[in-house]
Amino acid sequence: MAREFQRGHKAKVSDLTSGTDLYVGVQIAGPGLTFDISCFGLDADEQLSDDRYFIFFNQPKSPEESIQLLGAQAGDTESFRVTLDRIPANIHKLSFTATLDGAGQMSQVGPGYIRIVAGGEEVVKYAFTGSEFTTERAVMLGDFYLKDVWRFAAVGQGFDGGLDALLKNFGGEVAEEAPAAPSQDAPPAFAPPSQASAPPAFGAPAAPQAPQPAPAFGAPSAPAPAPQQPPVHAAPTIAAPMAPQAPAPYGQPPQQPQFGQIPGQGAPPAAPPYGQQPPVPFGQQPPGLPHGVPQGVPATGAGLQAALQPYKEAATGQRWTSQNQQLMRVDLTMGGMPVLARQGSMVMYQGKVDFGYKGAGFAGRMVGNATGQEMQLMRCTGRGQVFLAEEGAHLHPIELQGDGICVSAENVLAFDESLQYEVRRIEGHGIPGGALFTMQFQGTGTVVVKTHGVPVVLPVTPTTFADCNAVVAWSSASQVIVSSQVRLRRNAYPGHSGETVNLQFRGAPGNFVVVQPYEV
Repeated sequence: MAREFQRGHKAKVSDLTSGTDLYVGVQIAGPGLTFDISCFGLDADEQLSDDRYFIFFNQPKSPEESIQLLGAQAGDTESFRVTLDRIPANIHKLSFTATLDGAGQMSQVGPGYIRIVAGGEEVVKYAFTGSEFTTERAVMLGDFYLKDVWRFAAVGQGFDGGLDALLKNFGGEVAEEAPAAPSQDAPPAFAPPSQASAPPAFGAPAAPQAPQPAPAFGAPSAPAPAPQQPPVHAAPTIAAPMAPQAPAPYGQPPQQPQFGQIPGQGAPPAAPPYGQQPPVPFGQQPPGLPHGVPQGVPATGAGLQAALQPYKEAATGQRWTSQNQQLMRVDLTMGGMPVLARQGSMVMYQGKVDFGYKGAGFAGRMVGNATGQEMQLMRCTGRGQVFLAEEGAHLHPIELQGDGICVSAENVLAFDESLQYEVRRIEGHGIPGGALFTMQFQGTGTVVVKTHGVPVVLPVTPTTFADCNAVVAWSSASQVIVSSQVRLRRNAYPGHSGETVNLQFRGAPGNFVVVQPYEV
């Protein structure tokens, strides 16, 4: 069964299919409208540094044929063949776009979609309508992008200019003169295959009258399957504000506030989350070492045990304990309740602990597929200690005491099973990066949130705005509205700030928003 994506939904290709030989179909139409459907192969800077990877009607394939324009078939207005394992290393994104050829605007289009077919089965579809756009003359439909592994994102992002403006936006050059019209006796290179012609060699079928899943191009030759990682299941998260830290000593830079902390409120915590002092790098001389002691000998004395002393397990008698900025320990013997954690996040455990798959049920899977807030969880039960981490991300335990917080599931590592969580929708359209839906956590318990780098916590005021690609969480009582229109890139037009969609936060004093120094 195909997964139905909403705008902003992202997923790893390996979570959708194990194949790398993919069919991409686009269906878009409107009364009296003509469309050019293209694919831009972009580099790491999202620029068209090699114009051979601009695949359109006059250039139907890339040099190594990893991207091919197929024409109209199987009910699709235009279709492509994409072989991910053959794409060169300098290509980091494939952006599929539709632009108007002639008069008109995108608000006039009827229901359309972009879909992916693998092995003869439709694995994902993103549907859109003209009501999502206004006067735009182009739209970015979906992207394959490389972030450790290949991923797919449903974009649905409008652009004011046509194909020439879109090409210039991606760093390409537009010829001064329009190419000559093709002669009548020879069909243009991009003409779709006729009904009587043989199907493509890799198995794409001839186009029927009604839309149906395009067949496979054949199973890929012994692909090396990408590592299975949990798909994105984003539901809002709930966290209570924490107290600020004490001022930094004179002459030292101030420390960043803890995640969930509102500056200027609350009493200082009993103990810092990561220990009183940061560990000294192994083999280096700690500050304050007596004169004459060789470098590499800890202040506690010589020997292996002394050298490893700063890195010992931190046991504070609490259920959740930060071992360092990237490692969290939960003691299941305290509280007597299970913990739900992201699958694959356990790095070590002690005692008798059972790990079981936590299913979302039919309703939960339907919500996850529809919103993008789908997360694969494991249920940790028993008596012992479990250590959790994921890709060196900074971890922040947030203790809730009847209050709530909203967080994207991409930023959730683990939480107590006693917490209630549900999907919330931010009203408004045009939000890229999957920020349209979030998870809301509420109740009594702890949720562990992960961030890229040290976040900053700001109180919500009438003038608080945040980039939707960088925001991590906010208090559930805050009102969130979209405050700006979507633009493609920093050089979309002269004088553009480079920011995309801003979210405005409103709420009574005490509400907060958390932003990380990283854009998803």
